[in-house]
Amino acid sequence: MTERSESQRSIPQGALADLAELPADSRWVRSGEVRLHVLDYGGDLPPLVVLPGITSPAVALDFVARELTDLVRPIVVDVRGRGLSDAGAAYGLDDYASDTEAIIAGLGPDLGPDRPLLAGHSMGARIAAAVAVRSKADIAGTVLVDPPMSGPGRALYPTTAEVFLAQLRQAQQGTDADEVALSWPRWPRREQELRASWLASCGQEAILASHRGFETEDFFDLWPSVQGPTALLYGADSPVVTGEGAAEARRANPDALYTVIPDAGHMVFWDNPPAAVEALRAALRVMLP
Repeated sequence: MTERSESQRSIPQGALADLAELPADSRWVRSGEVRLHVLDYGGDLPPLVVLPGITSPAVALDFVARELTDLVRPIVVDVRGRGLSDAGAAYGLDDYASDTEAIIAGLGPDLGPDRPLLAGHSMGARIAAAVAVRSKADIAGTVLVDPPMSGPGRALYPTTAEVFLAQLRQAQQGTDADEVALSWPRWPRREQELRASWLASCGQEAILASHRGFETEDFFDLWPSVQGPTALLYGADSPVVTGEGAAEARRANPDALYTVIPDAGHMVFWDNPPAAVEALRAALRVMLP
């Protein structure tokens, strides 16, 4: 990462006030030299480690976590290079998986007797799959939500790196919810506001390197080896998990639970919050002790 790209990461003072309004505590874990921030929603229920996507800091999934606290104890991660977490020297799936394992190990004494579950959206779904396959953390199950199925010899990820960088520059220059709504008109207003406030906390190199991973790391190298219980949720209108991709996933891992989220694209929780959250809850119920 260049010094310039890292120094451009910023969080407006007003955005930090968002954290004070959350029913969650900020906690910190080290993964090697990287200091990672998580939002811990507390409680005595089985822990669920939530892994967001390529440009989503932890606060962006607060509206999902709040709907799960009667089932699980959500712990939402600021993936390295996003939110309040440090930048990293590398941003491959192994790096992200090592961070997740460090979080589980670091918080382990406080998580209670139940093995943690993993849930990830987009890039986070790929990370969850990598953690499951590496088998270095004792997890109880995984829920993958609209994972990128691009990779070597496959169709390109439908959103280009240039689009992500344009959105990042817009955030760095100062944007607002109205401008975000031009790109994401269906999102709840609060989520548009959080996007405007927090996108600039994502590092340019973190985004670029992760996007390269969408093209160089093949999801289907992992998915057949993800043992149950596991579930794959995807948007009915998603350009990331197409009908062809979903069919290949079913052939590669027929024992997984598959759920299609109606009236939703790739950003399933933002496009159709009630249906997406209920699908996640249903998948978790199957996995809970």
